[in-house]
This record gives sequence, C-alpha cells and structure tokens, in this order.
Amino acid sequence: MLVNRSSGNDFTTGSILSKMLLFSGPIFLTNILQTSYQFIDSIWVGNLIGANALGAISVSSTIIFTVLSFIIGINSASLTVLSQQKGRKDAEGLSESLNAFVIVLTFLAIAFGLLGVVISGPILSLLGTPENILPLASNYLRVNFLGIVFLFGYNFIGTVLRALGDSKTPIRFVIVAVVLNTILDPLFIAVFDWGIIGAALATIVSQGGAFLYGLIFILKTDRAPFTRPHLPSRKYVKTIFKLGIPSGLQMMAISGGMMAIMSVITRFGEDAVAGFGAAQRIDSLIVLPAMTLGSAVNSMAGQNIGAKEWKRVHEIARIGVFFILLIMVAISTFVFFTGEYLIGLFTSDQQTIQFGTMYMKTIAYFYPFLGVNFVLNGVVRASGAMFQILILNIISFWILRYPLASVMSSFFGEKGIPLGMGISLIISSIIAFIYYRFGKWDEMKVFEDKS
Repeated sequence: MLVNRSSGNDFTTGSILSKMLLFSGPIFLTNILQTSYQFIDSIWVGNLIGANALGAISVSSTIIFTVLSFIIGINSASLTVLSQQKGRKDAEGLSESLNAFVIVLTFLAIAFGLLGVVISGPILSLLGTPENILPLASNYLRVNFLGIVFLFGYNFIGTVLRALGDSKTPIRFVIVAVVLNTILDPLFIAVFDWGIIGAALATIVSQGGAFLYGLIFILKTDRAPFTRPHLPSRKYVKTIFKLGIPSGLQMMAISGGMMAIMSVITRFGEDAVAGFGAAQRIDSLIVLPAMTLGSAVNSMAGQNIGAKEWKRVHEIARIGVFFILLIMVAISTFVFFTGEYLIGLFTSDQQTIQFGTMYMKTIAYFYPFLGVNFVLNGVVRASGAMFQILILNIISFWILRYPLASVMSSFFGEKGIPLGMGISLIISSIIAFIYYRFGKWDEMKVFEDKS
C-alpha cells in the first residue's frame, strides 16, 4: 500500500465539487504569484529601461519557452505518471518514477541551458528581431539560459506535490521567488545600473533562492517520497519518455506556434512588438483560471484513472467545463473595459499602448473557448494520451492559429492578428470536445495491470 507522506488529497472518494474548489484555490494563487513575478519584471523593465527593453523581454521569453518546452513537457508528464501511481496505490512505482524524473530532467535542463546560451543570437536574428531590440534581447536571453536549472527545479517540486494532491505547499516556493524578484529588480536595474542584464540576473537569483528553499523544505518535511538520486531502472525511464516525448513535442508545438506568431508581430515594427509584449503579460493573467483548472483536473482525473473510477473522471470534466465558462466570461468582460489602463501600467509610449489595447479588446471574448480547451485536454492528458494531445495542439497552432493570424493581418492589418487568433480558439475548442466525446483516449494504458 502507498504510504502517503504528503498532506495531499485522495481524489478517488468524496465530493468532486468541493475537492476541485479546495484543490484549485491554492493552484490559482500559485499561478497568480508566478504570473505576478513576470508582471512585476515587465513593469520595472518597461518603466526603468523603456519600450525597447520591454519588447526585448517579449521576444526573449517566447524563445526561452520554445527552446526549453521539451523539458517543460516532460515535467508536465510527471503529473500524469505520479497521480496515476498514487491512484494505483503503488508505493515502489511512485518512488522509482519520481527518481527517474529527477535524473532525466536534471540532465535535460543542463543540456538545454548550455545549448540556449550558444544559439541565442542566431535564433533572435532568424526571428526577425528589430535591430534596436536585438542587443538587449540577446543579453537578456543568454543570462536567463544560464540559470534555467533553477527555474525547472522549483517548478518540478511543485508539480510533484500537486500530482500527490498537495496544492498548498508550492505557494511557499513561488512567494520566495516573487519577493526576491520584487526587491532585486529595481536594485539591479536602477541602483546598480545593470540595465536589462540586471533584470535577467534578478530572475535567476530569485529562481535559485526559490529552488534552494523548496529543496530544503521538501527533504526536511518528507512531503514526497524523494530518495537519494540513483540510476533509474529501464522500465521507469521508458515510461517517462513514452509520455514525455509527445508531451514535450506538444509544448514545442505550442511555443513554436507562439514564436511563429511573434514573427507576424515583428512585421509591424517595434511598437507592435512592445505592445504585444505588454498584452501578453495581461493575457497570462486572463488564462490563469484555465491553466489552474487544466492542472487540477489533470491531477484529479489521473488518480481516478489509476483507480479505474471512470464515472468520476467524466464528472470531473463536466464540472470543470461549467466552472471555466462562468469564470472566463466574467474575466473577459473586465479586461475588455480596462484594457487600456492595464497596458498603460507597462509603458507610457502611446503607440505601444494603442496596439496593446486594440489587441486586448479584440481577443477578450474568445478566451472562454481557450478555457474549454484547457479543461478537456487536461482530462485527456491524465489518461496518458499525450500523442493525441500533440496532434490537437499541432492543429490548434500550426493549422489554425498561426495561419489565421498571418492571413487575417494581411487583410485587416494589426487588428487581424488577435482576430485570427480568436477564431482559431473557437475552432480548437470544438475539435477538443469532439475528441473528448468520441476519441479512444480512455483506452490508454500507462502501466501494465498489476497481477
């Protein structure tokens, strides 16, 4: 039997509604803090350095996410593997899977970090980054890649705890990162006069502090069955890559699609790049409820799939979709009417504010459809159907979102970008529902049945 060393939840029994609310609340708070981290970073950079620096961070963040998305995908796969192991009540499998994730992710984070330092400049040039933004973006990007192990370290610890049903403890790690970043950003940027390199250093020092705190905390309190790292057995590594490779490719499809959309934005100049960067910071707040419920239903459905409680799995999906539609409509309304003020928090440049406001007002009411996507794909992902989700994301970004944004911008100019993206969200949510309803995702087997 599994000895539950965490303070997590067993989602295979009890009220789904109450557990979803109690479990989602701390995840939402964690996501708010995580986003405020980037939000604060952009406010300091936009106001202390200028619109070009804000644009540099926008381009750089897209590349960081794209290059490292494979590791992010494997990290996301840990939610499915570990939550199903808990649902199966397999103590040895849980501990060995956890060790295998630690070894694989550490190796990949170091390798991708070094690769990122080398290819930063060429990627920025390939993306068509404007000349006055290029040096700033290059410096910011290289420094961030140097500290990428810290980013994945503290995020992985949080992912493990959520897979086991503990959504409260990860808040502590993010609080440390946010507090450190809030203090270090103005110190490094303005007081020490390090400019955009100071912003990047503040980021990696903050993430390093959060990772160190999280590591010490989780080892002392025994919240998860971490063991001394050792060479993992072949079957656990095989399971990780069986789910992790398509999951990683999913994230690359998403982030690569966003990078392709950025190439459309750069056609309209540096004001559009900076405006889009500011809009993306607000956008990251808008999608938080969708991300939260997507992560929550992944953990909840994963435990129930492991325990073969299929009726509860479908009830989790139904309740999740209902709530996300209510929440996203309310948030979209708020953003529609306050978009100009929100963009103005990042910069006083009127051209930048104009583009950012237009983008937010155009795309605002398309976001409920994105919420449906997150929830349904979260349930499907919990079954281990990573390849199927990969195909859905390729369709969403490369067949719909990027082509529509590009084509619509040719006809309608700057406004065509959010319009094309919004239409793609509607079509993607319809496809996600069709696959959830009629696909064979519930026949997936992550582990062999125990005899």
